[in-house]
Amino acid sequence: MTPELVLQLARRSFETTLLLAAPLLIASLVIGLVISVFQAVTSINEATLAFAPKIVAVMIAMIIFFPWMMTYMSDFTREIYSFIATMRR
Repeated sequence: MTPELVLQLARRSFETTLLLAAPLLIASLVIGLVISVFQAVTSINEATLAFAPKIVAVMIAMIIFFPWMMTYMSDFTREIYSFIATMRR
């Protein structure tokens, strides 16, 4: 196993992790921004107000993006297993 191969596997794994986490993080970010603007406009200074909507937004994003996430992760897993099967010592 060459250092280039290890770097390629690490890069591909990192990209996969980022792609799988992105929809949930973006949903949380957007909801947090909307609630922050709402709090600024209404002068409500409650720090815990954003938690429940963020949780709901992440759960909705998980429901919406779960089929794509599972397909992507299954393809990545198959790719890694096929690579392991063809790897020489």
